[in-house]
Amino acid sequence: MNGPTLSDLTDRAREIFRLVVEGYIASGNPMGSKALAGSGGVNLSPASIRSVLQELQDAGLLAAPHTSAGRMPTEVGLRLFVDGIMQVAEPTAIERAQIERGLTAGGSIETALVAASSALSELSAGAAVVMVPRREPRLTHISFVPLSAVRALVVLVGEDGGIENRVIDLPAPVSASALEQAGNYLTSRLTGRTLADAVAVVRAEIAGGKSALDAVSAGLVERGLAVWSFDAAQRPVLVVRGQANLLDDAALHDIERVRQLLDELESTEAIAAVLDAAREAQATRIFIGSENRLFSLSGSSVIASPWRDGDGRVVGVVGVIGPTRLNYARVVPMVDFTAQTLGKFIGQDGFSRK
Repeated sequence: MNGPTLSDLTDRAREIFRLVVEGYIASGNPMGSKALAGSGGVNLSPASIRSVLQELQDAGLLAAPHTSAGRMPTEVGLRLFVDGIMQVAEPTAIERAQIERGLTAGGSIETALVAASSALSELSAGAAVVMVPRREPRLTHISFVPLSAVRALVVLVGEDGGIENRVIDLPAPVSASALEQAGNYLTSRLTGRTLADAVAVVRAEIAGGKSALDAVSAGLVERGLAVWSFDAAQRPVLVVRGQANLLDDAALHDIERVRQLLDELESTEAIAAVLDAAREAQATRIFIGSENRLFSLSGSSVIASPWRDGDGRVVGVVGVIGPTRLNYARVVPMVDFTAQTLGKFIGQDGFSRK
């Protein structure tokens, strides 16, 4: 997104530009020359301020809505403000404690992520999202339990003690011995492996004719792997909290944009792709409006930061989604602190991975 740099602006224009952006972020309303002249920060007449506002508009940094004589920042202007003018405000001790509270309570990782995202959404007044780490437990046992002549329960047991099961439909009645053979075969191949690794090994054996399974048992194995593989691909990877925060007083004047944003928040895979773009970042990333295709229609911003495990590996991303008038100076360090806190606490002994 090209545009003028700070060095292209005079000191007077830079100061007026800063006041417009900060006033717009605080109120959600365009800023007029009278309001700027009365702010105490500009020692100029309203006529002189209007002249500078027009220059900033001609430079593409400000826009004038049809319904107002005031100005508001464009996406180009917000980017310039965020990159060159904004001074961040670190989270207070109370805010840090609120974010940490849910993480220090113990319980499952999912419970901790919900608590962290709920706190972040409340503090930021936006919708908070946390990309849940894809869990790939190593497996110890799989079995097929008959439910009827044409249905069976597939039970998967992980090294972490987790147990999950799925019901599969059988193409024809299958004997108990065939079910047992399929379970024993899979258990021997998957012990100590992740499901993805086990799937690759088993399918290679069956395709190469190296398995000792008969046709019926081979079919059972394939059906069991298919339901688990599909389930893993469809499993949600996001925790989203605080959508109601997007329905503030300012949103009532732009209800179509908010409706579009709420629709976009329903697209789990698309949001995951947005957050995935921040995985390799060394610091918090900010996507303003059309800088990200998913939220270009709603004109929304995303502030996201990767979080790492104890070995320094990126395992997820935490972020805030909201209107482009997000309080970037406050939310950016808050997201960064949440990411650091998640990395600090997730994986400690106080968390169960079951």
